[in-house]
Amino acid sequence: MATYLQRTLDRLGNDIVSGVLPEGHVVTTQQLEVDLGVSHSVMREAVRVLQTIGMVSSVQRVGVKVLPAESWNYFDPLIISWRLASGSSVAQLRSLSELRTAVEPMAASLAASHGPDELCALLLSLAGELRSVVRSGDYQRFVEIDVEFHATLLAASGNEMFALLRGVLGETVSGRSELGLLPELPDEESLQLHVDLADAIQGRRPGDARNIADRLVCAINDELESTWSGTPRVFPGH
Repeated sequence: MATYLQRTLDRLGNDIVSGVLPEGHVVTTQQLEVDLGVSHSVMREAVRVLQTIGMVSSVQRVGVKVLPAESWNYFDPLIISWRLASGSSVAQLRSLSELRTAVEPMAASLAASHGPDELCALLLSLAGELRSVVRSGDYQRFVEIDVEFHATLLAASGNEMFALLRGVLGETVSGRSELGLLPELPDEESLQLHVDLADAIQGRRPGDARNIADRLVCAINDELESTWSGTPRVFPGH
């Protein structure tokens, strides 16, 4: 059932994000079951998930209604993945990158002040491993380690709300990869910034950690800025 559920969610989510199922559209669950070839139980669970993340609402004795975009939970990983796979991919990547630019420098400062020793040591180890996989040319492993590095950084901050963003901000790296916006492998300067950041955190230097993290994420944001130049911004409710 899990596979059918995910396929059903992906189909409906992508159709809503792309506008195939536009805001205000009402359809019966029975019709969706026929169109998608799934059971009533699968469709019921898919609708429940879509309701939870603000994409649809139930209309009594009619079916489900597609809700306006301002009701969506933009932090939900499902919505992020559907937007990255749609015509909204560049706007979604911009939002992720700007969120990361705002959050990670503070997370780095907090990690240097409060991070558990084992997480600080893990960051330094991951930074070293990044350099090793780049030298070996293992692109896929580089993406995996980079995502783990930044997730560990958020966890080491000791801020439980930052930690919950690990999946969201991890999509910045994986999303760039899927859109072909990552360099084949990072340059030496980027690798050194990861090492310097981990060293500042383990060395309990919050000011240095914040400044290095800011340099790292702002460099990435600046690098991508031309990608989304001219892309309309989202103003929910307006």
